Amino acid sequence: MTIHWDALLAMFAVFAVSLGSTVAVVVLVTLALLGLSTRARRPAAAPVGRRPPAISPAVGTAVAAACLAAAVLIVLFGLWVLIAR
Repeated sequence: MTIHWDALLAMFAVFAVSLGSTVAVVVLVTLALLGLSTRARRPAAAPVGRRPPAISPAVGTAVAAACLAAAVLIVLFGLWVLIAR
């Protein structure tokens, strides 16, 4: 019985790339939702201890758009790799 180390290394590389791309897409979508949350209406009488958002709604929307565009590009690149090969 022999171990094909090249095949095992290739499987590990596929696993690492798929895990990394999955984490990247999840983080980008999370940042997009965080950016969009700056647009939520705040009550006039905010509870004690609640801070105002750190960024303006316009910046939050721009960050959300950039993060979603990056996530879409990652997904489309993955589909292109699957279909082209």
